[in-house]
Amino acid sequence: MAHLIYTANMSLDGYTEDMDGKFDWIDPGEEVFRFITNLIRADGTHLYGRRMYQAMMVWETDPNLAGQSPLLRDFAQVWQAADKIVYSRTLEAVSTRKTQIERNFDPEAIRRLKESVEQDIHIGGAELAAQAFRSGLIDGCHLFILPIIVGGGKQCLPENVRLELELLEERRFGNGEVFLRYRTKQGKATYR
Repeated sequence: MAHLIYTANMSLDGYTEDMDGKFDWIDPGEEVFRFITNLIRADGTHLYGRRMYQAMMVWETDPNLAGQSPLLRDFAQVWQAADKIVYSRTLEAVSTRKTQIERNFDPEAIRRLKESVEQDIHIGGAELAAQAFRSGLIDGCHLFILPIIVGGGKQCLPENVRLELELLEERRFGNGEVFLRYRTKQGKATYR
């Protein structure tokens, strides 16, 4: 059975986007970028909301991006290899292979997906992840905390959810960023 893992970049004050909806303050640098690539390498499926998908699809639609360095090419290959499900009521079509659109978030469909695949499932995007948190689907969190305070915006973690977490790993990077890997205590399952 696969685990559903929420992966997010966040400011020190808990936001994934600033008040203008921007996240240009997220610059992982080579060390963090390599770590993220290796972290998601084993994930077989990525779940995205529309906005997160549109931000990520450049890893397949813009060949110049992958051509900039071996590190970027590696990430592009890892991203393209994963199956992707985009949750959107407005997106007409997808621009990437191995991608399907779902119009509604169905917790039972996610439970069936977790039971039917062996590789872990990555969920990206704070709004989509909030639905998964509220449905009791999240098995773990991979949080990258950046050394910046943005003062408001889109929260990384949902309101009105209480969930105990167990810290499994922590890592400091040279740029001041910190990685925290948590397992939810509700599932008590082990995952990498």
